Amino acid sequence: MAKKIYPGRYTTANDENVVVFLIGMRINNRMAIHKWLPVFTAMPGMIKELYTNKDELGFLSMENYFGLKTTLMIQYWRSTEDLLAYAKGKKHLAAWKAFNNKIGNNSAVGIYHETYHVNQGNYESIYGNMPLHGLGKVREHVPITPEIISARKRLKNSTDKDPQIHA
Repeated sequence: MAKKIYPGRYTTANDENVVVFLIGMRINNRMAIHKWLPVFTAMPGMIKELYTNKDELGFLSMENYFGLKTTLMIQYWRSTEDLLAYAKGKKHLAAWKAFNNKIGNNSAVGIYHETYHVNQGNYESIYGNMPLHGLGKVREHVPITPEIISARKRLKNSTDKDPQIHA
């Protein structure tokens, strides 16, 4: 099924805090499939759990990207507390334990994550002729008007002193 395209330029409301969580894996040795495949296949069960229990877990949405060696999942969470609580949950702890038992410090596969807590007003977005994507799936999808035409104007907490913000 094709996603609805929103012609024109849109942004998202930035009136709530958001946690952006990047998580992924890197295949360092393609021949060691017995090492990296279990890591790769552990994610679908957790993703299903997140989408099934979104409201109670504080999970908002995610995007997936797959490269030749590296995967990247960008997740959006309501709070760091919700994210950390999920990390201590049954499904995640079982996957983490299995990873440590099977992989440990073996260099065949790598994993990573980065967590960013972003306060309201300190993020902005622009979507041109796109379906709902990223923050556009979890925050109010707003048409761009002259009042919010630039990144500077969309960043509520920006100041004129920041020359890096233009677009």
